[in-house]
Amino acid sequence: MEGLLEIEKELLKELQEGIPITERPFLEIGKKLDIDEKEIIDTVKKLKEEKIIRQISPIYDTKALGYDSSLVAFKTDNIEKTAEFINTHPGVSHNYERTDEFNLWFTLAVPPDSKLGLEKTIQVMAEKTKTKDYVILKTEKLFKIGVKLTFSDTKEKEEIKEKKEKIQYSLSEKDKEIIKITQEDIPLVEKPFEEYAKKLNISEKELIEKLNLYKKAGIMRRFAAILFHRKAGFRANGMTVWKVPEEKVEEVGYKLASYKAVSHCYKRTTNEKWQYNIFAMTHAQSKEELEELVKEMSKETGIKEYKILYSTREFKKKRIKYFSEDFYKWEKNLI
Repeated sequence: MEGLLEIEKELLKELQEGIPITERPFLEIGKKLDIDEKEIIDTVKKLKEEKIIRQISPIYDTKALGYDSSLVAFKTDNIEKTAEFINTHPGVSHNYERTDEFNLWFTLAVPPDSKLGLEKTIQVMAEKTKTKDYVILKTEKLFKIGVKLTFSDTKEKEEIKEKKEKIQYSLSEKDKEIIKITQEDIPLVEKPFEEYAKKLNISEKELIEKLNLYKKAGIMRRFAAILFHRKAGFRANGMTVWKVPEEKVEEVGYKLASYKAVSHCYKRTTNEKWQYNIFAMTHAQSKEELEELVKEMSKETGIKEYKILYSTREFKKKRIKYFSEDFYKWEKNLI
Protein backbone atom coordinates (compact mmCIF):
# COMPACT_ATOMS: atom_id res chain seq x y z
CA MET A 1 0.00 0.00 0.00
CA GLU A 2 2.91 2.33 0.75
CA GLY A 3 3.78 4.27 -2.37
CA LEU A 4 0.40 3.87 -4.03
CA LEU A 5 -1.14 7.13 -5.21
CA GLU A 6 -4.65 7.97 -4.04
CA ILE A 7 -5.95 7.61 -7.58
CA GLU A 8 -4.38 4.13 -7.78
CA LYS A 9 -6.17 3.15 -4.58
CA GLU A 10 -9.45 4.46 -6.01
CA LEU A 11 -8.88 2.54 -9.23
CA LEU A 12 -8.08 -0.68 -7.34
CA LYS A 13 -11.30 -0.27 -5.37
CA GLU A 14 -13.31 0.09 -8.59
CA LEU A 15 -11.61 -2.85 -10.27
CA GLN A 16 -12.28 -5.09 -7.28
CA GLU A 17 -15.94 -4.08 -7.24
CA GLY A 18 -16.19 -5.12 -10.87
CA ILE A 19 -15.70 -3.53 -14.26
CA PRO A 20 -18.76 -2.57 -16.32
CA ILE A 21 -19.51 -5.05 -19.09
CA THR A 22 -19.87 -2.50 -21.86
CA GLU A 23 -18.08 -1.72 -25.14
CA ARG A 24 -15.53 0.53 -23.41
CA PRO A 25 -15.33 -0.45 -19.73
CA PHE A 26 -12.19 1.58 -19.01
CA LEU A 27 -13.87 4.69 -20.39
CA GLU A 28 -16.79 4.13 -17.96
CA ILE A 29 -14.40 3.75 -15.03
CA GLY A 30 -12.52 6.86 -16.18
CA LYS A 31 -15.73 8.93 -16.19
CA LYS A 32 -16.44 7.81 -12.62
CA LEU A 33 -12.95 8.73 -11.41
CA ASP A 34 -12.59 11.77 -13.69
CA ILE A 35 -9.56 10.27 -15.45
CA ASP A 36 -8.79 9.83 -19.13
CA GLU A 37 -9.45 6.33 -20.57
CA LYS A 38 -5.84 5.94 -21.75
CA GLU A 39 -4.56 6.86 -18.30
CA ILE A 40 -6.81 4.20 -16.75
CA ILE A 41 -5.43 1.52 -19.10
CA ASP A 42 -1.83 2.68 -18.56
CA THR A 43 -2.29 2.66 -14.78
CA VAL A 44 -3.73 -0.86 -14.85
CA LYS A 45 -0.73 -1.99 -16.92
CA LYS A 46 1.62 -0.37 -14.38
CA LEU A 47 -0.13 -2.03 -11.43
CA LYS A 48 0.09 -5.38 -13.19
CA GLU A 49 3.79 -4.92 -13.94
CA GLU A 50 4.36 -4.04 -10.27
CA LYS A 51 2.49 -7.22 -9.31
CA ILE A 52 -0.24 -5.45 -7.39
CA ILE A 53 -3.01 -6.56 -9.75
CA ARG A 54 -2.87 -10.32 -10.31
CA GLN A 55 -5.63 -10.68 -12.91
CA ILE A 56 -8.81 -9.06 -14.23
CA SER A 57 -11.35 -11.60 -15.44
CA PRO A 58 -14.83 -12.96 -14.71
CA ILE A 59 -15.44 -14.65 -11.38
CA TYR A 60 -17.66 -17.53 -12.42
CA ASP A 61 -19.69 -19.42 -9.82
CA THR A 62 -18.35 -22.98 -9.57
CA LYS A 63 -21.64 -24.47 -8.38
CA ALA A 64 -23.70 -22.64 -11.02
CA LEU A 65 -21.47 -24.21 -13.70
CA GLY A 66 -22.32 -27.67 -12.36
CA TYR A 67 -18.99 -28.33 -10.63
CA ASP A 68 -18.74 -30.01 -7.21
CA SER A 69 -16.29 -28.27 -4.90
CA SER A 70 -14.99 -28.08 -1.37
CA LEU A 71 -12.35 -26.70 0.93
CA VAL A 72 -10.00 -29.52 1.96
CA ALA A 73 -7.41 -29.68 4.74
CA PHE A 74 -4.56 -32.23 4.79
CA LYS A 75 -2.36 -33.20 7.71
CA THR A 76 0.98 -34.01 6.13
CA ASP A 77 4.64 -34.38 7.10
CA ASN A 78 5.89 -33.74 3.57
CA ILE A 79 4.15 -30.50 2.73
CA GLU A 80 6.18 -29.44 -0.33
CA LYS A 81 5.78 -32.73 -2.22
CA THR A 82 2.14 -33.02 -1.21
CA ALA A 83 1.40 -29.49 -2.39
CA GLU A 84 3.26 -30.14 -5.63
CA PHE A 85 1.06 -33.15 -6.45
CA ILE A 86 -2.18 -31.43 -5.41
CA ASN A 87 -1.31 -28.45 -7.61
CA THR A 88 -1.27 -30.69 -10.69
CA HIS A 89 -5.06 -30.93 -10.49
CA PRO A 90 -6.66 -28.24 -12.72
CA GLY A 91 -9.52 -27.82 -10.23
CA VAL A 92 -7.25 -26.60 -7.43
CA SER A 93 -7.45 -22.81 -7.33
CA HIS A 94 -5.94 -22.03 -3.91
CA ASN A 95 -3.37 -24.01 -1.94
CA TYR A 96 -1.74 -22.70 1.26
CA GLU A 97 0.28 -23.83 4.21
CA ARG A 98 -1.54 -22.71 7.37
CA THR A 99 -0.70 -22.66 11.06
CA ASP A 100 -2.62 -25.72 12.26
CA GLU A 101 -2.09 -29.46 12.69
CA PHE A 102 -4.06 -29.66 9.44
CA ASN A 103 -1.33 -27.73 7.72
CA LEU A 104 -2.20 -27.80 3.99
CA TRP A 105 -5.44 -26.16 2.87
CA PHE A 106 -6.73 -26.14 -0.69
CA THR A 107 -9.93 -25.66 -2.67
CA LEU A 108 -10.87 -28.32 -5.18
CA ALA A 109 -13.53 -28.40 -7.91
CA VAL A 110 -14.39 -31.29 -10.23
CA PRO A 111 -16.63 -31.17 -13.31
CA PRO A 112 -20.14 -32.71 -13.29
CA ASP A 113 -19.01 -35.59 -15.51
CA SER A 114 -15.88 -36.42 -13.49
CA LYS A 115 -15.34 -40.20 -13.36
CA LEU A 116 -13.85 -40.01 -9.87
CA GLY A 117 -16.06 -37.35 -8.31
CA LEU A 118 -14.97 -35.03 -5.51
CA GLU A 119 -14.57 -37.39 -2.55
CA LYS A 120 -12.75 -40.09 -4.53
CA THR A 121 -10.41 -37.49 -6.05
CA ILE A 122 -9.49 -36.28 -2.54
CA GLN A 123 -9.00 -39.87 -1.37
CA VAL A 124 -6.66 -40.55 -4.30
CA MET A 125 -4.70 -37.36 -3.54
CA ALA A 126 -4.31 -38.42 0.11
CA GLU A 127 -3.19 -41.93 -0.85
CA LYS A 128 -0.73 -40.75 -3.49
CA THR A 129 0.91 -38.28 -1.07
CA LYS A 130 0.76 -40.57 2.01
CA THR A 131 -1.21 -37.91 3.85
CA LYS A 132 -1.85 -38.83 7.50
CA ASP A 133 -5.37 -37.41 7.72
CA TYR A 134 -7.73 -35.01 6.00
CA VAL A 135 -11.09 -33.25 6.33
CA ILE A 136 -13.56 -32.22 3.62
CA LEU A 137 -15.32 -28.96 4.55
CA LYS A 138 -18.13 -28.26 2.10
CA THR A 139 -20.03 -24.99 1.96
CA GLU A 140 -23.47 -25.10 3.59
CA LYS A 141 -24.23 -21.37 3.48
CA LEU A 142 -22.51 -18.41 1.87
CA PHE A 143 -22.64 -15.16 3.83
CA LYS A 144 -20.15 -13.20 1.74
CA ILE A 145 -17.73 -13.72 -1.11
CA GLY A 146 -15.69 -11.03 -2.77
CA VAL A 147 -12.07 -10.11 -2.31
CA LYS A 148 -12.53 -6.34 -2.17
CA LEU A 149 -9.66 -5.24 0.00
CA THR A 150 -10.24 -1.89 1.62
CA PHE A 151 -7.55 0.74 2.11
CA SER A 152 -9.51 2.30 4.97
CA ASP A 153 -9.96 1.21 8.60
CA THR A 154 -10.26 -2.59 8.78
CA LYS A 155 -12.92 -2.19 11.48
CA GLU A 156 -15.27 -0.52 9.02
CA LYS A 157 -18.45 -2.41 8.24
CA GLU A 158 -20.85 -2.75 5.34
CA GLU A 159 -24.40 -3.96 5.01
CA ILE A 160 -24.70 -7.60 3.92
CA LYS A 161 -27.97 -8.48 2.22
CA GLU A 162 -29.50 -11.78 1.20
CA LYS A 163 -28.91 -12.45 -2.48
CA LYS A 164 -31.71 -11.60 -4.91
CA GLU A 165 -33.54 -14.36 -6.71
CA LYS A 166 -31.58 -15.35 -9.82
CA ILE A 167 -33.08 -15.97 -13.22
CA GLN A 168 -32.98 -19.59 -14.40
CA TYR A 169 -30.59 -20.31 -17.26
CA SER A 170 -29.18 -23.57 -18.66
CA LEU A 171 -25.76 -23.46 -20.27
CA SER A 172 -25.46 -24.51 -23.91
CA GLU A 173 -22.26 -25.69 -25.59
CA LYS A 174 -21.92 -22.18 -27.02
CA ASP A 175 -22.12 -20.72 -23.51
CA LYS A 176 -19.39 -23.08 -22.34
CA GLU A 177 -17.17 -21.91 -25.19
CA ILE A 178 -17.80 -18.27 -24.23
CA ILE A 179 -16.86 -19.04 -20.63
CA LYS A 180 -13.67 -20.84 -21.73
CA ILE A 181 -12.50 -17.81 -23.75
CA THR A 182 -13.58 -15.00 -21.43
CA GLN A 183 -12.06 -16.50 -18.28
CA GLU A 184 -8.64 -15.44 -19.58
CA ASP A 185 -7.11 -12.16 -18.35
CA ILE A 186 -8.82 -9.16 -19.97
CA PRO A 187 -6.98 -7.49 -22.89
CA LEU A 188 -5.89 -4.01 -21.82
CA VAL A 189 -7.29 -2.16 -24.83
CA GLU A 190 -10.15 0.29 -25.35
CA LYS A 191 -12.59 -2.42 -26.53
CA PRO A 192 -11.53 -5.62 -24.74
CA PHE A 193 -14.77 -7.52 -25.37
CA GLU A 194 -14.27 -7.06 -29.10
CA GLU A 195 -11.02 -9.05 -28.72
CA TYR A 196 -12.85 -11.93 -27.03
CA ALA A 197 -15.64 -11.77 -29.65
CA LYS A 198 -13.15 -12.19 -32.50
CA LYS A 199 -11.85 -15.41 -30.94
CA LEU A 200 -15.41 -16.68 -30.56
CA ASN A 201 -16.47 -15.60 -34.05
CA ILE A 202 -19.50 -13.73 -32.70
CA SER A 203 -20.38 -10.05 -32.51
CA GLU A 204 -19.21 -7.85 -29.66
CA LYS A 205 -22.86 -6.98 -28.94
CA GLU A 206 -23.86 -10.63 -28.61
CA LEU A 207 -20.95 -11.33 -26.27
CA ILE A 208 -21.73 -8.36 -24.01
CA GLU A 209 -25.39 -9.44 -23.83
CA LYS A 210 -24.33 -12.97 -22.90
CA LEU A 211 -21.93 -11.85 -20.18
CA ASN A 212 -24.55 -9.57 -18.62
CA LEU A 213 -27.02 -12.47 -18.77
CA TYR A 214 -24.55 -14.66 -16.88
CA LYS A 215 -24.44 -12.01 -14.14
CA LYS A 216 -28.24 -11.91 -13.84
CA ALA A 217 -28.34 -15.71 -13.69
CA GLY A 218 -25.64 -15.86 -10.99
CA ILE A 219 -23.33 -17.81 -13.30
CA MET A 220 -20.86 -14.91 -13.07
CA ARG A 221 -20.50 -13.05 -9.79
CA ARG A 222 -18.67 -10.13 -11.33
CA PHE A 223 -15.91 -9.26 -13.79
CA ALA A 224 -13.21 -8.03 -11.47
CA ALA A 225 -9.60 -7.74 -10.40
CA ILE A 226 -7.87 -9.86 -7.82
CA LEU A 227 -4.75 -8.48 -6.17
CA PHE A 228 -1.47 -9.77 -4.88
CA HIS A 229 -2.51 -9.14 -1.28
CA ARG A 230 0.91 -8.63 0.24
CA LYS A 231 2.10 -6.32 -2.53
CA ALA A 232 -1.03 -4.23 -2.00
CA GLY A 233 -0.10 -3.84 1.69
CA PHE A 234 -2.23 -6.58 3.27
CA ARG A 235 0.61 -8.60 4.78
CA ALA A 236 -1.45 -10.41 7.43
CA ASN A 237 -4.04 -12.83 6.12
CA GLY A 238 -5.80 -15.15 8.49
CA MET A 239 -8.53 -17.70 7.96
CA THR A 240 -10.51 -17.23 11.14
CA VAL A 241 -12.56 -20.28 12.14
CA TRP A 242 -15.36 -20.10 14.70
CA LYS A 243 -17.25 -22.73 16.70
CA VAL A 244 -20.78 -21.32 16.62
CA PRO A 245 -23.92 -22.92 18.14
CA GLU A 246 -26.38 -23.88 15.39
CA GLU A 247 -29.04 -21.45 16.62
CA LYS A 248 -26.59 -18.51 16.30
CA VAL A 249 -25.06 -19.38 12.92
CA GLU A 250 -27.14 -16.91 10.87
CA GLU A 251 -26.64 -14.02 13.28
CA VAL A 252 -22.89 -14.58 13.72
CA GLY A 253 -22.28 -15.30 10.04
CA TYR A 254 -23.75 -12.00 8.89
CA LYS A 255 -22.01 -10.04 11.67
CA LEU A 256 -18.61 -11.40 10.68
CA ALA A 257 -19.35 -10.87 6.98
CA SER A 258 -20.19 -7.21 7.61
CA TYR A 259 -16.55 -6.36 8.34
CA LYS A 260 -14.86 -4.91 5.25
CA ALA A 261 -11.68 -6.73 6.27
CA VAL A 262 -13.51 -10.04 5.72
CA SER A 263 -13.44 -11.11 2.08
CA HIS A 264 -15.11 -14.54 2.39
CA CYS A 265 -17.51 -15.86 5.02
CA TYR A 266 -19.14 -19.31 4.94
CA LYS A 267 -20.83 -21.90 7.07
CA ARG A 268 -19.10 -25.21 6.37
CA THR A 269 -19.71 -28.83 7.28
CA THR A 270 -18.18 -30.23 10.47
CA ASN A 271 -17.15 -33.73 11.55
CA GLU A 272 -15.52 -35.50 14.48
CA LYS A 273 -12.10 -34.17 13.38
CA TRP A 274 -13.17 -30.54 12.79
CA GLN A 275 -15.78 -28.68 14.84
CA TYR A 276 -15.37 -25.09 13.61
CA ASN A 277 -18.36 -24.30 11.37
CA ILE A 278 -17.96 -20.61 10.39
CA PHE A 279 -14.99 -19.53 8.26
CA ALA A 280 -14.16 -15.84 7.75
CA MET A 281 -11.12 -14.96 5.64
CA THR A 282 -9.74 -11.80 7.23
CA HIS A 283 -7.11 -9.35 5.93
CA ALA A 284 -5.08 -6.66 7.67
CA GLN A 285 -1.87 -4.72 7.24
CA SER A 286 -0.14 -6.38 10.21
CA LYS A 287 -0.54 -9.41 12.46
CA GLU A 288 -1.18 -7.14 15.44
CA GLU A 289 -3.96 -5.30 13.60
CA LEU A 290 -5.52 -8.61 12.56
CA GLU A 291 -5.49 -10.06 16.07
CA GLU A 292 -6.98 -6.89 17.54
CA LEU A 293 -9.75 -7.02 14.93
CA VAL A 294 -10.53 -10.69 15.61
CA LYS A 295 -10.76 -9.97 19.36
CA GLU A 296 -13.33 -7.29 18.55
CA MET A 297 -15.26 -9.75 16.37
CA SER A 298 -15.27 -12.25 19.24
CA LYS A 299 -16.51 -9.62 21.67
CA GLU A 300 -19.27 -8.47 19.31
CA THR A 301 -20.52 -11.97 18.47
CA GLY A 302 -20.00 -13.51 21.91
CA ILE A 303 -18.12 -16.45 20.32
CA LYS A 304 -15.06 -17.34 22.40
CA GLU A 305 -13.99 -20.53 20.62
CA TYR A 306 -12.07 -19.52 17.52
CA LYS A 307 -8.68 -19.89 15.86
CA ILE A 308 -6.70 -17.79 13.39
CA LEU A 309 -5.06 -19.96 10.75
CA TYR A 310 -2.33 -17.82 9.22
CA SER A 311 -1.20 -18.50 5.68
CA THR A 312 2.55 -18.97 5.87
CA ARG A 313 3.16 -20.14 2.30
CA GLU A 314 1.20 -19.81 -0.92
CA PHE A 315 1.62 -22.88 -3.11
CA LYS A 316 -1.03 -21.95 -5.67
CA LYS A 317 -3.48 -19.19 -6.38
CA LYS A 318 -5.02 -19.32 -9.81
CA ARG A 319 -8.54 -19.08 -11.20
CA ILE A 320 -9.89 -22.37 -12.48
CA LYS A 321 -10.18 -22.79 -16.24
CA TYR A 322 -13.67 -24.23 -16.53
CA PHE A 323 -14.64 -26.68 -19.29
CA SER A 324 -11.00 -27.53 -19.89
CA GLU A 325 -9.87 -30.93 -21.16
CA ASP A 326 -7.17 -30.85 -18.47
CA PHE A 327 -9.64 -32.22 -15.90
CA TYR A 328 -10.14 -35.41 -17.88
CA LYS A 329 -6.43 -35.73 -18.71
CA TRP A 330 -5.59 -35.57 -14.98
CA GLU A 331 -7.98 -38.41 -14.19
CA LYS A 332 -6.82 -40.46 -17.17
CA ASN A 333 -3.18 -40.18 -16.07
CA LEU A 334 -4.06 -41.89 -12.78
CA ILE A 335 -5.24 -45.04 -14.53
